[in-house]
Amino acid sequence: MTKSILITGAGSGIGRATARRFLDAGWRVALTGRRAGALHETAAGNAAALVLPCDVTEEAAVDALYARLADEWDRLDVLFNNAGTNVTGRPIDEIPVAEWRHVCDVNITGMFLAARRAFGMMRHQSPQGRRIINNGSISAHVPRPGSAPYTMSKHAVTGLTRTLSLDGRAFDIACGQIDIGNALTDMAEAMIRGVPQADGSIAVEAVMDVSCVADAVLHMASLPPQANIEFMTVMATKMPFIGRG
Repeated sequence: MTKSILITGAGSGIGRATARRFLDAGWRVALTGRRAGALHETAAGNAAALVLPCDVTEEAAVDALYARLADEWDRLDVLFNNAGTNVTGRPIDEIPVAEWRHVCDVNITGMFLAARRAFGMMRHQSPQGRRIINNGSISAHVPRPGSAPYTMSKHAVTGLTRTLSLDGRAFDIACGQIDIGNALTDMAEAMIRGVPQADGSIAVEAVMDVSCVADAVLHMASLPPQANIEFMTVMATKMPFIGRG
């Protein structure tokens, strides 16, 4: 049976690279994100790709997304809960509350809504269960300077991962988290120009190809039901994670 995955934030960056990796591996891949055109670019005409535009911060939109998914497919094997955003780094007293709310809407509420409906679908399908993979971050462990909204949101993702892992046991739903450091996407392109460090300096940081992340997610998703990677950190070898903070 061909396996199926839903990837949020599939219009660019890690989501796009991961979607294409799963398509290459022969999976059915549902792509979601706000921009239909970008999702179609990711799909590139692949017959196994299902483009389902959706704003994951909107409850009704997420409900409609999963309703369409259930109509199209008999089951969902994996959710890669990937959609996320960030704001310009600065001290907390300089961060507008509107920016804080936006990060929370995408990185926390969006993750919750997507996981909520995936959990329900997996709980009630036959055979029951499968897997949710949340995109955390190195920032789920240690902060960058001036990163209060993003860092707080990624700590919340870890709480979601742990709770789903516990609650999913009764329904054969595994949950794991991938914490990514310095994958070279448009969002991380600043790393190669120089970013603030804990000592106040600006420094270029090591990066890795985003394909390393896509391969890691595929590995997590392909494990048998009796195995789970609870937390995986995949990062540029020489980036300042050990020793950061």
